[in-house]
Amino acid sequence: MLAQQKQEIVALFQAALAPIVAGSDLAPTDVNPKVVLERPRDPSHGDIACNIAMQLAKPLKTNPRELATRLVAALLADPLAAGLVESADVAGPGFINLRVAASAKQSVVKTVLQQGDAFGRGESGHDHHVIIEFVSANPTGPLHVGHGRQAALGDALSSLFESQGHQVTREFYYNDAGVQIATLATSVQARARGFKPGDAEWPESAYNGDYIADIAADFLAKKTVSASDGQPATASGDVDDIESIRRFAVTYLRNEQDQDLQAFGVKFDNYYLESSLYTDGKVDAAVQALIDAGKTYEQDGALWLRTTEYGDDKDRVMRKSDGTYTYFVPDVAYHIQKFKRGFDQAINIQGSDHHGTIARVRAGLQAVNIGIPQGYPDYVLHKMVTVMKNGEEVKISKRAGSYVTVRDLIEWSGNGDVTRGRDAVRFFLISRKADTEFVFDVDVALATNDENPVYYVQYAHARICSALANWGGDVAQLANVDLSPLTNSHESGLLAKLSTYPEMLQRALVELGPHQVAFYLRELAGELHSYYFAHKWLLDDDEPTKLARLALAAAIRQVLRNGLALIGVSAPEKM
Repeated sequence: MLAQQKQEIVALFQAALAPIVAGSDLAPTDVNPKVVLERPRDPSHGDIACNIAMQLAKPLKTNPRELATRLVAALLADPLAAGLVESADVAGPGFINLRVAASAKQSVVKTVLQQGDAFGRGESGHDHHVIIEFVSANPTGPLHVGHGRQAALGDALSSLFESQGHQVTREFYYNDAGVQIATLATSVQARARGFKPGDAEWPESAYNGDYIADIAADFLAKKTVSASDGQPATASGDVDDIESIRRFAVTYLRNEQDQDLQAFGVKFDNYYLESSLYTDGKVDAAVQALIDAGKTYEQDGALWLRTTEYGDDKDRVMRKSDGTYTYFVPDVAYHIQKFKRGFDQAINIQGSDHHGTIARVRAGLQAVNIGIPQGYPDYVLHKMVTVMKNGEEVKISKRAGSYVTVRDLIEWSGNGDVTRGRDAVRFFLISRKADTEFVFDVDVALATNDENPVYYVQYAHARICSALANWGGDVAQLANVDLSPLTNSHESGLLAKLSTYPEMLQRALVELGPHQVAFYLRELAGELHSYYFAHKWLLDDDEPTKLARLALAAAIRQVLRNGLALIGVSAPEKM
């Protein structure tokens, strides 16, 4: 049932209640119930259940079943119920069960065909500014499959928020400062000096992937590289110039990651450098604000934050005895900037290994006492991805040296077709809840059968395209056909499924769970395939039935296309 129809039924209940409340000893303000409509556990009981009579029986000093009977009589007598409510009855101690009129259920087809790409979209997030940070990889190597899961989750979640009218900023936070960057520079320097993994001179902590040799070669050739933002870096070619090596290597790998993201179809609105938090004095300012707020203390030569005042299990060191800051301090400074930049909500997509930083970051943000809401930012933490190929786990990539890259996964899953590979990787990586471990089976991604979920969904779309092409009529005119022939069980199920699409999007947004879109698409595709084999639409002798079924198919195609677009997956017309 569509949201508008639910609102109309709620209004019918409220209208039925008004004279009952007015005739009681209670003032209308004393009885202000929220009418809640639910789906009955047993479909045979009807389409909608409501327990409003049981809620109000006590304040109205009446029997709940008698009250329910009065409400049903008043509701059915209301002229506005015509064409919307087919029947209503009272069950048990006072539950009200409604059956929605067939024409009301069928109207979803016309709504979908009229709204097209806009079906499911809303404006509930108007003037609400959201920043969604995801991927945020250290520029020390190519993006790995964990980054790929973040990219798929973050981009789909961003699209979910946009679909409901929110103002969304996609942000990539570059950790371009710290020990790992220093290790990158010494690794490239060693390669530039002619050493390789296994040599006695090779640093123990160095990065071993082939990409290090590529960076060293380009550095010696004095090449210039550019990332998606920031200044280009030109190599000096001097192997003793570690600062030039560092700057060149970071920009080189940022450019590599740009290419990985481009292959994955992900674009960011903004890139934020961790190093800028230090150079612009924002880290020092955040620390001073916490000191001024009286939320820190000195102990053992270190500066501590009183995070226990905000629910953490122990206080945390902010500045170590050697004068360097701990990991969460720049995160606090960064999120202060997010809030000051005007974002009402901040969402971070990160690996589950970041779980330990949540309490201390939130504590730091509360401690500065500048009005940041509790629970800011929100976190979506994802677990590991295991890659299987040819029946065996794949743990390393020659290019990366120690892990499977996103580009590997796209190339393997598409068998040379970038679009196909990207579709498979995107769909697979959001097809489970983020907090569950996921096994990515490349062999399944390459399969052209119902074992491959993205193929299964895309084939449903292509199957409808083929049927409509074979029919040869004007699809636009299907929005005007008589839908009354859509009465069998397959059709009833599909009509109900279509009507839940907008509600599903809203629920997925609130729960920060874009996997629900993938679940929905698989279920809708499954019902479509079953319907196709049970009823060959083009072979119907009865023309009105054929047209009604084609209209239903066209509506399903539209919703499949809308859902696939939202998660960044193509909707091919032929397969």
